[in-house]
Amino acid sequence: MKIGINYIIVLVLLISIKSVTAQNDHEPFDNSLTFEEYIGYVKKHHPLMKQAEIILNMGEAKLLKARGGFDPKIEVDYDRKKFKGTEYFDQLNATFKIPTWYGVEFKANFENNTGEYLNPNLTVPDEGLYSAGVSFSLAQGFLINERMASLKKARFFIKQTKANRDLLVNNLIFEASKAYFEWLEATNEQRIYNTFLENASTRLEAIKQSVEAGDKAAIEITEARITLQNRQLNLEAASLKKRKAILKVSNYLWINTIPVEIREDIMPVLPERNHIENSLKLDGITDTSTLLETHPKLVSLDAKIGGLSVDRTLKRNKLLPKIDLQYNFLTPEYQQIHTFTTTNYKAFVNFSFPIFLRKERGDVRLINLKLQDANFERAATSLKLQNKIEAVYQEINSLSTQTELIEDIVTDYKTLVSAEERKLFLGESSLFLINSREQKLIDAQLKENTLKIKQLTATINLYYALGVAI
Repeated sequence: MKIGINYIIVLVLLISIKSVTAQNDHEPFDNSLTFEEYIGYVKKHHPLMKQAEIILNMGEAKLLKARGGFDPKIEVDYDRKKFKGTEYFDQLNATFKIPTWYGVEFKANFENNTGEYLNPNLTVPDEGLYSAGVSFSLAQGFLINERMASLKKARFFIKQTKANRDLLVNNLIFEASKAYFEWLEATNEQRIYNTFLENASTRLEAIKQSVEAGDKAAIEITEARITLQNRQLNLEAASLKKRKAILKVSNYLWINTIPVEIREDIMPVLPERNHIENSLKLDGITDTSTLLETHPKLVSLDAKIGGLSVDRTLKRNKLLPKIDLQYNFLTPEYQQIHTFTTTNYKAFVNFSFPIFLRKERGDVRLINLKLQDANFERAATSLKLQNKIEAVYQEINSLSTQTELIEDIVTDYKTLVSAEERKLFLGESSLFLINSREQKLIDAQLKENTLKIKQLTATINLYYALGVAI
């Protein structure tokens, strides 16, 4: 029942009656889907938009996991052995640890050990032994350690996932817009062929009447019929192209989790360039150099470089000797703070240092190469994006000039066809000439249609090149 209601809503939205202007002959349509409406559906309902949010959640989850390395921790060890009525040992060790940023860890501990065969160094007072102390590393692990590095890299990963999310959305809107313009181009192409098919059909009937009246030779009917059949062939090819374009556009139309298929009587609408810019947030962009620095691809690479830099710092730190220190104040009476003195204590020192450092030096060399590779990739990507943006701007300007020229050419061809029709009516022309003139007009209108679609596509190419996030 819920699915049926959703479909009804979709149909009401798509069949809403509007008055729009067609591309070539300004023919109004009753049923239409504008570019703004279409992109609105894509942004709101397409599954990839929801997948993009999942990418962000993954980054936040990784950051939360890294922060867990600094969570306070409670540890309890209890070990007991009793055999043939003899208690060999009963050991309890409870510890509360608080890790901090610079490899320093504060610790509170309680021990209570008894038993006939207890290790002498585990002997404590009858009420147990309390301790409070600190452990830290002097060289390796002081300024940076695995825990600190994981948190720093997780923060860079958050930036990278946001950039990757923006890239995913940017690519989705780009592909969806291209599909809409392909649909628009195929629809206009079908309309052009349909119009000239009607002309050819009318002309064939007129030729038949002229042949019956004895004004023209019977062979003229054959020529007119061939022209009509060619137009029918072209129209069928254009109709197939439109049906395929509709299916492609339907890939991007969803309502909640339900895919929507566009009916063949629904028509696309030629959008104004400023409407496209508003829908894609391109309006008001003047300084592309500033926008380029925040391009999601570059932001992603910067985050990658940042993560590798953290790794390099960590690897370099491992070249230092490992010196771990621990000092604990001991007392059987934790309620009295003054009993924690240097008289009673437990200390620990651990020192280690590989003689050749081959593993550590190899790790540093490897991370340096990775970092160098990432920097080269970043520089090449930046230049590529800059040149791509410049090329798109030049394409937009060139297509604007070409469109103005082709509009004049179409107007002149229409004048020639009209003049040739008048001459044919007066008996001063032939069917071959008027068909030739009309074919050139068809070619010009098809080229005009292609150039206008290229002009629209160039605008979304700019959106894609700039990496604008929606």
